[in-house]
Amino acid sequence: MSRTAPPPPHARSLKERVGALRNLRPFLAMVWRTSPGLTAAALALRLLRALLPIAMLFVGKLIIDDVVLLLRAPERPESLVAAWHAGTLDRIAWLLAAECALAVAADLLGRVVALVDGLLSERVTTASSVRLMEHAAALDLEDFEDAEFQDQLERARRQTSGRITLMNLLFGQAQDAVTVASLAAGLLVFAPWLILLLVLALVPAFLGESHFNARGYSLEFGRTPERRELDYLRQTAASVETAKEVKIFGLHGFLIERYRRLSTEFYAANRALALRRAGWGAVFTAIGTAGYYLAYAYIVWQTVAGVFSVGDLTFLAGSFLRLRGLLEGLLAGFSVMAGQALYLDDLFSFFETRPAILSPENPVPLPSPIREGFVFEDVGFAYPGAGRWAVRHLSFALKAGEVVALVGENGAGKTTLVKLLTRLYDPDEGRILLDGRDLSDYDLDALRGSMGVIFQDFVRYNLTAGDNIAVGRIEARGDQARIEGAAARSQADEVIARLPLGRAQMIGKRFKNGVELSGGEWQKIAIARAYMRQAEVLVLDEPTAALDARAEFEVFRRFKELSRGKTAVLISHRFSSVRMADRILVLADGKVEAEGTHEALMAQGGRYAELFEMQAAGYR
Repeated sequence: MSRTAPPPPHARSLKERVGALRNLRPFLAMVWRTSPGLTAAALALRLLRALLPIAMLFVGKLIIDDVVLLLRAPERPESLVAAWHAGTLDRIAWLLAAECALAVAADLLGRVVALVDGLLSERVTTASSVRLMEHAAALDLEDFEDAEFQDQLERARRQTSGRITLMNLLFGQAQDAVTVASLAAGLLVFAPWLILLLVLALVPAFLGESHFNARGYSLEFGRTPERRELDYLRQTAASVETAKEVKIFGLHGFLIERYRRLSTEFYAANRALALRRAGWGAVFTAIGTAGYYLAYAYIVWQTVAGVFSVGDLTFLAGSFLRLRGLLEGLLAGFSVMAGQALYLDDLFSFFETRPAILSPENPVPLPSPIREGFVFEDVGFAYPGAGRWAVRHLSFALKAGEVVALVGENGAGKTTLVKLLTRLYDPDEGRILLDGRDLSDYDLDALRGSMGVIFQDFVRYNLTAGDNIAVGRIEARGDQARIEGAAARSQADEVIARLPLGRAQMIGKRFKNGVELSGGEWQKIAIARAYMRQAEVLVLDEPTAALDARAEFEVFRRFKELSRGKTAVLISHRFSSVRMADRILVLADGKVEAEGTHEALMAQGGRYAELFEMQAAGYR
């Protein structure tokens, strides 16, 4: 496993915040790849909108100057009709029409921009979510069983939708920057030093926003584990999967109180930050307002002194006011962008996580059929952070076409052995061979594709009954004969026959019209997945715990018959069922303690015989 360690949840320095802007380039590249056409349209439309404010202000200035000239004229028209016929109002009429056209264009462009942004946002959210799922699918099981990785995944998952605001902000910043440049050009013609005054008045607000955005990110980052716990508590307290036990044990009060306590802690931290942000924000806003009115007073004086016309006064006052708002927005937006770019670290650092279990560059062709089988040679493996070996010095052979049963007490290493066999993990010591070659020499997808495995904690998919079986070989989902055959082999056909819509029936209670199954019925559906796979290696890892002894015996009897000629592994706590295996391996302390047929192991009188007698006594 290769993972980029997240930084500690401290308040980021200005250098770190500015450095996080490096994430904007790959983010914009991701947006462009999602839809070049929509992205180009969004930028082009914003460029047009950016030039409209200066145009409208300039036209307004010309209108006012013309009105002032008319007011100073020695003779005024007696009526509108007379003025119109005399041509006195022609220029003003054209200017008013131009300003009206610009206003209509601004409104239309605003609506079109909102439409394009909405469509692009949907595309980007979908594309980033798909990319996240695809990348997650390529990572190792070890990653998903690590709490730190779960925090990283949760943060990345939030960014797939939460960063759409950043895309809109970036495009808006580009638009505002063009508008600022055009307005600043107008101010430079009349009073260049006003721009310097404006910038100096707004810098404190920028620094303040930048600081509080960084504090907000640090707060969110540091509380990711608690946020995941909040989501877990909310789901546990109100979901169909947990409703029965929560009601029986009366857990609602406990879960709700725990949720309320964590939420209160979140609220208190957010409230303290919000109050400080609001207080300092008011101070910085007052500074900016004072700067504006200082500049406004100067413009008024210059107009009274005859330096500026009344139209100039309107143009400059409007330009300065709008420029102040835009610059304030740009500086605040830049600060927000830097903060949002910090969040992008969560997404892109997730994409930088690389799996350790990979296919070789030049894989060996997978044997079909398997001729010799699997050999574990002094295999040792410890789960990360466990502090002890799950299996060690594990050596045995699983011959081709043989049905082997694994038995042992909890923690003996049975499920770990299956994870190693399927390369969900690689050994820390020793090696595992298939037909004389290390498992790592084969293509990973081909290896796993040759195995049909049902774990004891199999997934109950809220899909149709047919699709619940088809997931065993999802590319054959349209092969109804194959689905029916797999259902018949596992006796799931009897379950499906009782469903109102048969294979088309939605099962599970998460969605409307779903039908819940019993534990035993779910297990028969799950076992059908192994048959659906039509694999050379079949593994049942205690998937029959919800079945009674007779039903489990029947499942294993049929399993042995139907897996004839295949390599098969059975794991069960019921010794009466595994006795039908060709060979039984007894695991203890992570290694094979004994092996043989049921009769041979009983004759040895060791752990197997002891556990068998203990279990048999319970049925007498």
